[in-house]
Amino acid sequence: MPAQEALPSFVLDEVSAPDLDRLLTAQFAIAWAGEGGDEPRLGWWRTELCVQDAGEDLFERLLPGTHAWASLQAAREAARRADTECRGDNHDPDSLLSLYRLGFVLDERVEERLADLKRTGRTPQEALPALQAVIGSDWSRDSFDTWVKSHGSPSVVTDPVGVRLRGKPPAALRQLVDNLVAAHRPSPSTYPLPHYRREL
Repeated sequence: MPAQEALPSFVLDEVSAPDLDRLLTAQFAIAWAGEGGDEPRLGWWRTELCVQDAGEDLFERLLPGTHAWASLQAAREAARRADTECRGDNHDPDSLLSLYRLGFVLDERVEERLADLKRTGRTPQEALPALQAVIGSDWSRDSFDTWVKSHGSPSVVTDPVGVRLRGKPPAALRQLVDNLVAAHRPSPSTYPLPHYRREL
């Protein structure tokens, strides 16, 4: 763990498995929706990792038992890299909390939870049923926007690196995730980097 990294207060509280599942669902859903390729969804990253005739086919041949997880994890990694690149445009990227970067402790906790879910032998949609609201059917921008709107309507402002949510990050992980997801509305042509700014 990095020495003395300042962490948002909710990391110090008990974080439940359902809260971690909500975070994973949000990360996977945004990553899936953000894919580009020949038939782009939002086109925020140039990947086709969750497309039947592209990434999914490859992962199914390489990892027949966990290919559905592998496709989503690869898309999530593409989203994480795009998120990191956008945060890098800020003079102090460590001061920004985003869906894919919530601090070392919580980021580690969500990776542990993901490993636990994969060991159950269930598919992502079985382990995280809320995923079906986004990726359970063919891509629809309207359906995605409806899903985003269902997470609330936080107050936001546009700053040089993306969409900043006003105020302090909520102490509850569930509310933090909901606010960050809700800030993806309306769907822009490039990744909006919804984020909170915190003092280090």
